Amino acid sequence: MKKIFLLICCLLSSYASLADEPAIDPFHSVQWADMSSAFFQGKKVQFDERVKVKTPSFAENPMNVPVTVDATELSNIEKIILFADFNPIPLIARYYPHKAEAKFSFRFKIQQSSPIRAAVLTKDQIWHIGGSWIDSVGGGCTVASIGRLNGNWADKLGEVYGKRWLEPNNRIRFLINHPMDTGLVSGIPAFFIEELTFMTEQGELLAKIELFEPINENPVLTFDFKTNHSKSIILMVGLDNNGNEFSAEFKP
Repeated sequence: MKKIFLLICCLLSSYASLADEPAIDPFHSVQWADMSSAFFQGKKVQFDERVKVKTPSFAENPMNVPVTVDATELSNIEKIILFADFNPIPLIARYYPHKAEAKFSFRFKIQQSSPIRAAVLTKDQIWHIGGSWIDSVGGGCTVASIGRLNGNWADKLGEVYGKRWLEPNNRIRFLINHPMDTGLVSGIPAFFIEELTFMTEQGELLAKIELFEPINENPVLTFDFKTNHSKSIILMVGLDNNGNEFSAEFKP
């Protein structure tokens, strides 16, 4: 009986040990341990095919790499973070889809070939990770914006141009004029949009996104909202790291 008890204890101990082992990175990135430590704070992590990250396989323009993140197969989402392992500034965005769909698109700058990851935190405090590998000649984070080179970046700073579709999704897509400087170009300090907040005309919070330096110049962003808000005007307010404010409204 004692031997059986010891065997059961040994098996349980082995199971617990396996359960505590970190998830194996499908990209085998040498940066994965650092990324995991920086972003997941010791919470459980699992690679999940339900988190879809659509990108080109090769970044023809490393200053404008298109990405679509779709986590709509998951529920009870608290936030989504986007990061690129080998970027000098890995963190790209944090998205809080309070009453919006967990699906959005954007463009960003890539410095060298790298995985780009979407990490989705659900209310059970598990991180669900999806990703895509992008090859690139690189250099997108250490090149001055076109507006800086032309000297006309301030002429339309903060102006927003956008459109809204009700079918098949309650979707908005818009461009914000902004140089989105990374701070990695000599003599040009970091200057970027920090946050955008979306709400109904009654003040109901729909979604919030925090942006970081790797987002591309004059960013174009796309968000899907729930169809039960299709009759409401969607208001957006934004702020950059120099305190400039801007706003827009998207009518049905």
